[in-house]
Amino acid sequence: MPRVVRFHETGGPEVLRIEDLPQRDIGADEVRIRVDAIGINRAEVLYRSGRYLETPELPSRVGYEAAGHVDAVGGDVTHVRAGDRVAVVPSFSMNAYGVYGEEAVVPASAVVRTPEGVSAPEAAALWMAYLTAYGALIDIGGLGADDAVVIPAASSSVGLAAIQIANRVGATPIATTRTTAKRDAIRNAGAPHVIVTDEDDLVAKVRWITGGRGARIVFDPVGGPFVDTLADATADGGILFVYGILSLRPTPFPVLRALRGGLALRGYTLFEIASDPARLDRGIQFVTSGIAEGSFKPVIARTFAFEAIQDAHRFMESSEQFGKIVVTVP
Repeated sequence: MPRVVRFHETGGPEVLRIEDLPQRDIGADEVRIRVDAIGINRAEVLYRSGRYLETPELPSRVGYEAAGHVDAVGGDVTHVRAGDRVAVVPSFSMNAYGVYGEEAVVPASAVVRTPEGVSAPEAAALWMAYLTAYGALIDIGGLGADDAVVIPAASSSVGLAAIQIANRVGATPIATTRTTAKRDAIRNAGAPHVIVTDEDDLVAKVRWITGGRGARIVFDPVGGPFVDTLADATADGGILFVYGILSLRPTPFPVLRALRGGLALRGYTLFEIASDPARLDRGIQFVTSGIAEGSFKPVIARTFAFEAIQDAHRFMESSEQFGKIVVTVP
């Protein structure tokens, strides 16, 4: 029987258990994957702790991101076949599917071929980060060569992907980080401007970099009170995306700034793109072409063995990582 990760109660990393479960049958529009690598992300931490967009139905599997080989396909599946190297695009409920395990069954619509030259750990680190950034910056925001984008928490996998995407389209990425600890690494990862928010005046620096205009797009995973400051750094008519709740504190609506400058404060998740087949396909093509031309390269912070899944979650919660945390499966 394949080993999978489940939890029987919400809580800290210690609630994650590795269990033997019978192999799951597949439906006509599903794919079973032999998992080689798993990507860890904040959504799974929130889900495990009972603070996510959906409430776990216990006992619950968990996991959005995985890469491996196709083991079997349902009768209606035509775009992949047994033996193909594939990865999973987060586009489903973890109450229905979860990829932490030696095997995973997922909807066929969530399965994409792994690009040539991309390893399993890199493939597990690819799709959540790059499609999340693509959806806000390119699909919705239309980021282009004359634009600046502020990227808070830039050392995250999504933040680093956003830097690479901005550079690819000729925009100006302005990365932020709370302390100086990761400043040089973020600059070396391609950000020409790095603002240390514990020390620098973010609004003044953004205005200086942009010639007084402000950034047309802000791409924020944190939320909370600092949104007021980010709003002041946003250009008139700009968009402030909030795609996460790392702060866990109430997020204000900057009404005066919105009224004065036509600012749009917009909630966003990857599911907005992943639930629309045409938009998802455009995103996959954008990311695949960026990989092929060398513009995109996932940054892996650290890898853990499957048996150390709890430690992987603890490392995620430490916020010490630079890039993606990956778990390898024997």
